Amino acid sequence: MPDTIIYLLPHMSAFLLVVFRMAGIFMLAPMFGSNLLPVQVKALLSVVLAFCVYPILPAQPPVELSLMTLPITIGSEMLIGLIIGFGASLPLIAMQLGGLMMGQQLGLGFAQVLNPEFGENTDVFGQMLFLTALTVFILMNGHHALLTTLVHSFSSVPLGGYMPGADVLQVMTGLLASMFELAVRVAAPLLCLVFLETIAMGFIARTVPQLNILSLGFPLRIIMGLMLVIALIIPMHEALIISIRDTLSVLYKLFGP
Repeated sequence: MPDTIIYLLPHMSAFLLVVFRMAGIFMLAPMFGSNLLPVQVKALLSVVLAFCVYPILPAQPPVELSLMTLPITIGSEMLIGLIIGFGASLPLIAMQLGGLMMGQQLGLGFAQVLNPEFGENTDVFGQMLFLTALTVFILMNGHHALLTTLVHSFSSVPLGGYMPGADVLQVMTGLLASMFELAVRVAAPLLCLVFLETIAMGFIARTVPQLNILSLGFPLRIIMGLMLVIALIIPMHEALIISIRDTLSVLYKLFGP
């Protein structure tokens, strides 16, 4: 027994850092970071994944932990998982943001539903597009790609040796810009339709003042908007797939071997 303890002691600090790097992905990543998963389950899954990954890790330099360096080292390890998880969630957030803009223009912004993924109320349209994006993410094996990127990060970023640089800032800035671009692309057709519908209703109100434009325009806007969304399902689906694929590829290049 003493020999076993002596053998395991050098591995304890390294294993602890592996656990915290795994734990980072359970905070913001799609599906893994869902508020539907209790904190205890996330902690258990982090330890289980660490047990599975640690034996196959490449040789790591010895990690010396002290009371002074322990918080910084743990924080740097969790930051890797946070960056990967947050970056992977941006296409899904973009779809939710696009749906929010669409719902506001259709007058559905007053109807709020609970988003269990984030534990907050959101627009009905935004929730619908977010759940659709999450389904596409899972069908594309995005969760597998996240774990692959995280495991391969041990080859490029040794334990206890990560300090974010300008490359990380540049990549995250680019991913955020792509997120807003996707959100605008998703919502732009409906925004244009609502703009044209508003102009048409204005002309009708001037030519036929007897009509109640408010009672006529509101349901007409919703019907036209829903028909447009149905017609654009395939283009939105293709744009989402490209965005998820590009995002996962960028994250893999950032942390992969």
